[in-house]
Amino acid sequence: MSDRQVTYDDVVAARELLADVALRTPLVHSHVLSAAIGGPVYLKCENLQRSGSFKVRGAYVRIAGLSEAERERGVVAASAGNHAQGVALGSGLVGISSTVYMPEGAPLPKVAATRSYGADVVFAGHTVDVALARAVEHAERTGAVFIHPFDHPDVIAGQGTIGLEILEQLPETGTIVVSLGGGGLAAGVALAVKSLRPGVRIIGVQAERAAAYPASLAAGEPVMVPPAATMADGIAVGRPGELPFELIHYLVDSVVTVTESEISQALLLCLERAKQVVEPAGVAGVAAILAHPHVFEPPVVAVLSGGNIDPLLLSKILRRGLAAAGRYLTLRVPLPDRPGALAHLLAKLAGLGANVLDIVHERLGMHLGEAEVQLQLETKGPAHSDEVLESLRREGYKIVCG
Repeated sequence: MSDRQVTYDDVVAARELLADVALRTPLVHSHVLSAAIGGPVYLKCENLQRSGSFKVRGAYVRIAGLSEAERERGVVAASAGNHAQGVALGSGLVGISSTVYMPEGAPLPKVAATRSYGADVVFAGHTVDVALARAVEHAERTGAVFIHPFDHPDVIAGQGTIGLEILEQLPETGTIVVSLGGGGLAAGVALAVKSLRPGVRIIGVQAERAAAYPASLAAGEPVMVPPAATMADGIAVGRPGELPFELIHYLVDSVVTVTESEISQALLLCLERAKQVVEPAGVAGVAAILAHPHVFEPPVVAVLSGGNIDPLLLSKILRRGLAAAGRYLTLRVPLPDRPGALAHLLAKLAGLGANVLDIVHERLGMHLGEAEVQLQLETKGPAHSDEVLESLRREGYKIVCG
């Protein structure tokens, strides 16, 4: 980490540096979110950025600022996904070598993308923390420059260019909601926006299961809060960065948290209604708007910070989102072990308009004369789910949900 502070002028300089590198991502109006808060809501689509996230902005600014001697030694980073791809792409654009340490089990699409941008991928341990330690050792051993994901002035300045774009695209912005992990994105956006429009509110959003900033802000300094497992792994940072923390402490108006269920519902909404593929960490701002619609002063801009999601994970999260939205039911139903019992149950479900997605008919291990059916159903919403359950119970079925 550099001791140099980051200023608004650094953000402006980063904007010029990124002119032919980073895309000016679109600002898309969301009708459903606007209806939820009673005022305009827009999505800043950094999920459409090169390499699939905002990370390339900060990574490129940091790498482009290296001296010739530093470039000859190459760079090294540690990441499970977005920072890895940003560093790999940035290094390739500058024409220097890069090594990225990734944890074992990192999503294969992210590994493949990182390699496709030209990085040498090395697997280390099963967590980002282990990969980070190995990357630092690599830097000390080889002289390669370590590219921190958030705790460096150049990185923060690069991320801050998003704030400049938002104010140009929507000068009347009232609130900006942004995902918060180590703090580079929120710090950069807050610095850029508050320098031009001090009245704009900046809200940082963390996953409830990986929220180091509330405790750190209460303590007045960065503190370690070991993150629990969360689908929003891109913002699961145990300790805020020193430099981002200082900026967030003074410039960000509040930090809120969202649950796993709220994140999954937000991801589903973005896919269905906004037609945007977003990763869990990238959709935290939308989750906060859905969870607390009356606390955001419009016009509101939610930054969709990234869209790099493993298709298998997307499938699981969408199923969870459907369940949270009352559109997906998992049931266990005991049945008499006789011909026609299962057909009668399925006919009843068909009559109720419930779509059977999966079924397991278990006869072994049950009580004599009894079987059990495990069902996964698609419904039309909470009211329809309640109707299905109530109707089955009136028919005498003993329902076990979940």
